[in-house]
Amino acid sequence: MISIFSRSGPISSAFRPVRHPACPASRRPTLLSRNTSTLSVLHTLSRKGPMRLTDLTATEQLKQPALTSLVAKLEREGLVSRRPDPRDGRAVLLSLTPEGRRIVDSRRADRVARLRRLVDHLDGDDRAALADVMRVLGRLTEIAERLEDRP
Repeated sequence: MISIFSRSGPISSAFRPVRHPACPASRRPTLLSRNTSTLSVLHTLSRKGPMRLTDLTATEQLKQPALTSLVAKLEREGLVSRRPDPRDGRAVLLSLTPEGRRIVDSRRADRVARLRRLVDHLDGDDRAALADVMRVLGRLTEIAERLEDRP
């Protein structure tokens, strides 16, 4: 049985869109300077893997010039890298660097730890009900991902 708190478990998946609460500067200095668009791009690349800029534009709520500037900034900061697209030499693929991955993984771990502390206050019946709901939310996430992949 998959733990509801595992990285691939339903809580981690279902709460991907939940905004990360502000953390004290001593704990997460690199996160405090990141805006929502930056974090969204990092999380999208984490979930979907290497992508072309045009494909990333379709998932983000930014126009291509703004996204191009943001990606250039992320590349300068060492969070995103570019490499030639093996299917089309004229295009490039964007992907997370190890530092970009570290930020995404750290945010995910913080969310899961926070949810775990909250769930610890529930009784057994509520935990069982939550597990049932998480299965349904997991199914909804799968459906959403399938529908996203349709042209």
